[in-house]
Amino acid sequence: METDADAGTVQVKGLRKRFGSVTALDGLSFTLTPGQVTGFVGPNGAGKSTTLRIVLGLDAADDGEALIGGRPYRALSTPLQEVGALLDAGAVHPSRRGRDHLLWLAHSHRIPVRRVDEVLEQVGLASASRRRAGGYSLGMRQRLGIAAALLGDPPVLLLDEPVNGLDPEGIRWIRGFLKSLAREGRTVLVSSHLMSELEDSADHLVVIGRGRVIADTGVRELLAAASGDRVALRTSARTEAMTLLAAAGATVAATDRDALTVSGVNAEKVVQLLAGAGVPFSEVSAHRATLEEAYMELTGDALEFAAPPVTGTEAS
Repeated sequence: METDADAGTVQVKGLRKRFGSVTALDGLSFTLTPGQVTGFVGPNGAGKSTTLRIVLGLDAADDGEALIGGRPYRALSTPLQEVGALLDAGAVHPSRRGRDHLLWLAHSHRIPVRRVDEVLEQVGLASASRRRAGGYSLGMRQRLGIAAALLGDPPVLLLDEPVNGLDPEGIRWIRGFLKSLAREGRTVLVSSHLMSELEDSADHLVVIGRGRVIADTGVRELLAAASGDRVALRTSARTEAMTLLAAAGATVAATDRDALTVSGVNAEKVVQLLAGAGVPFSEVSAHRATLEEAYMELTGDALEFAAPPVTGTEAS
């Protein structure tokens, strides 16, 4: 597939959308560029689904615009060849065979039949292509939905929760598959709640909350900022270590029975203090935040629905 930057660029400009008294999008803006996997994340109710529906012309914005290659979706002359989307893996008639579902899409969009078999092979569904979709597992339906998105060989792919229902082998497959699509020069947007999967597959992250962009940044940069100058410490004498380090001006948090996170004092100083006081430790290293930690820090004030923290005996 050959693409140019304009064909693969998706621009979301000042989107606003209300449903009655609820503001779903409040001036949302970001740009997706070719050659990278962008994770699109946010709490429930943040506006992710509404954004995707507006980009794909399924909903109309009250204000602002969404452009694919400089044009709104409804102005695209060959939409399946310009943007592929997976929004609902269940959107296939259960009595229709997997290959027939793709054949119907190919015929309706004037796509060569050979392309059907190519994408079935790409997503690992060739051997099950003549089975009826009603007998597919959720993971198989996800693969069929991805095949449909790829059918027109588009420069832009918008995938909503593509990992949902996949087994461990399927999850590992899709990590590499998404990266390979980006290496081909495609623009790949993945909306997901699984931070651990995006940490392994995404290059960039757009985080939204309450209809606004909270962060629009590279994954590496976000993890570096979230990690800060914190030190991970593992010790069998947690109480003694906490007391000693706090007295030296550090901020100390227990993360496990024998694990602490220390900030305000570098790793060399931590080792010096513990060794000098005879406090045992087995590990001192620069803390590396996970994408989930970084995400929770960013979105803590943007949660629409949150359960109370688990305390006391409920936590055991």
